[in-house]
Amino acid sequence: MKAPKKGIAWEKLGFGFSDVNCHIRYTWKNGKWSAPKFVKEPWINMHIGAACLHYGQECFEGIKAFRQKSGKIVIFRPDENAKRMYRTAQRTCMPPVPVEMFLDACDRIVRKNAEYVPPYGTGGSMYLRPLLVGTGPQIGVAPASEYTFMIMVMPVGAYYKGGLKPVRAVIFDEWDRAAPNGMGDVKVGGNYAASLFAHEKAKKEGWPVELYLDAKSHKFVEEFATSNFAGISKSGAYVTPDSHSVLPSVTNMSLKQCAKDLGIKVECRPVPYAEIKKFQAVAALGTAVVITPVWEITRGKDVIRISDPDTVHPVLQKLYDRVQGIQYGTVADRHGWCREVKG
Repeated sequence: MKAPKKGIAWEKLGFGFSDVNCHIRYTWKNGKWSAPKFVKEPWINMHIGAACLHYGQECFEGIKAFRQKSGKIVIFRPDENAKRMYRTAQRTCMPPVPVEMFLDACDRIVRKNAEYVPPYGTGGSMYLRPLLVGTGPQIGVAPASEYTFMIMVMPVGAYYKGGLKPVRAVIFDEWDRAAPNGMGDVKVGGNYAASLFAHEKAKKEGWPVELYLDAKSHKFVEEFATSNFAGISKSGAYVTPDSHSVLPSVTNMSLKQCAKDLGIKVECRPVPYAEIKKFQAVAALGTAVVITPVWEITRGKDVIRISDPDTVHPVLQKLYDRVQGIQYGTVADRHGWCREVKG
């Protein structure tokens, strides 16, 4: 496997797009997927009538690959992302990408860009963005006749330099992320489009993240705009909402298992808004950072201070360290989550 590319300031990488050698691409037409193709240019040409542009036929995933302490390159739980994209494709009437094809594509594109996987010890990783879109022309609401599956990759740095940093969050009752029987449980761009206005408003007013309550009653916690929700109860349990409108997060799935491994009780259940003030700690959970501690949540005139802004709850720190340790190969991978990319 290729060593990290020279001349890149790995420690200074942020979280954003950057050019690499290529992305990988497949086309579905006449009922079958094409062979893979490596494409150097970061562009895609499509028909002006493409179904993804008019009817939102698209979905995506977010995955990370790591250069471990041993020197191996591994991808963290891509099988779960493959299964989630499969479900999303079915929900959006797109041809599902077979799980084995998805995994093989991940291996191929990481291997082809191995020199862009940051060195161990820099806190960096390679971000993979699988994307499935309806590229065939379709004027009239119906599925497309042609689809494109791609995976682009890029090196990214540690989301938080120097450790976890607690943030403030806000709840806007004027907007909802997903309807009770809508598409909140699948990873489609429409869910993120629904949150953009509130997200920009939150940032301008000083809140890095916004939290959504259930759209039907606004009485129960669902998830943050781009992340799942978890709280540490007074009894020390790891509590996370059980809702059809919440995206099943691979990160949250991993943290729940790590909590169980550490002897921490896990509760997946409805979480009333009123319960937030009873938590010892609250966190947003996602691929980019694993855990983002939330020390204060504001809803109108109701300001809930959960913890100290300069302190990370020891349970959150322990869970974060365990997941990162598994990803970087310093903690035993008991559940076989890391898929090695062999050169």
